Amino acid sequence: MSAPTPIPVDQLQFALPPVHESVADERRHRKERLAGALRLFGRFGYEDGVSGHITARDPEFTDCYWVNPFGMPFKHITVSDLILVDGAGQVLEGRYHVNQAAITVHAQVHEARPEVVSVAHCHSLRGRALSALGELLEPITQEACAFYEDHALYDAATLAAVDADEGRRIAAALGDRKAAVLRNHGLLTVGDSVDAAAWWFISMERSCQIQLEARAAGRPVLIGHKDAVALREQLGTDLVAWINYQPLWQDVSRGEPDLLS
Repeated sequence: MSAPTPIPVDQLQFALPPVHESVADERRHRKERLAGALRLFGRFGYEDGVSGHITARDPEFTDCYWVNPFGMPFKHITVSDLILVDGAGQVLEGRYHVNQAAITVHAQVHEARPEVVSVAHCHSLRGRALSALGELLEPITQEACAFYEDHALYDAATLAAVDADEGRRIAAALGDRKAAVLRNHGLLTVGDSVDAAAWWFISMERSCQIQLEARAAGRPVLIGHKDAVALREQLGTDLVAWINYQPLWQDVSRGEPDLLS
């Protein structure tokens, strides 16, 4: 008996970022992904009191941003709970207040990086631990190499007060990179989609944990510069981040479909 005939590659399913037929469709998509990312961040324990936020640029009003309401638990957020704010932190749509300190920083990053759709920042445990050391990620795993020479250290104590100047300094330190370690504060990531920004934050937080645990156990062996660059080129694009994020999106959207309400 002969083996089954291989299925042509073009008949196999492989998800890629969607192409939207209208601004309204793209807006809905970004809001759904934003609500899902917030749910996941809540599930992973990145929330700490009222700290933590993810923004998504509106596809039509590009200097305005969808963001989680101030003080609402990440695990409870739905699409209809999200609020739209302008760069000055004024609420344009929605029923809730916004974290003014949060939007001040996010708006400056969005303004400096017009190609960025989403910015994520939370006070996650391992991210804060690494930030307290004032260090960058080391190339000790292939996942960490996605950030190799593509993340920055904001080497100053960040303040909780609303301060547009500090937001501009953080944006300047980030430059054209995908992420930043904010000294004594935590992590910040960006992406050309909500999915990418969320994945980079999740992956960066895990890389922080691995670095701290590896160092506690011994002396980590670094991946060499040439190989680290090659791994970054292979694994460090926003498209790869989007693809890596899809199992998480499928899990949260199927397991918690009320987030879409």
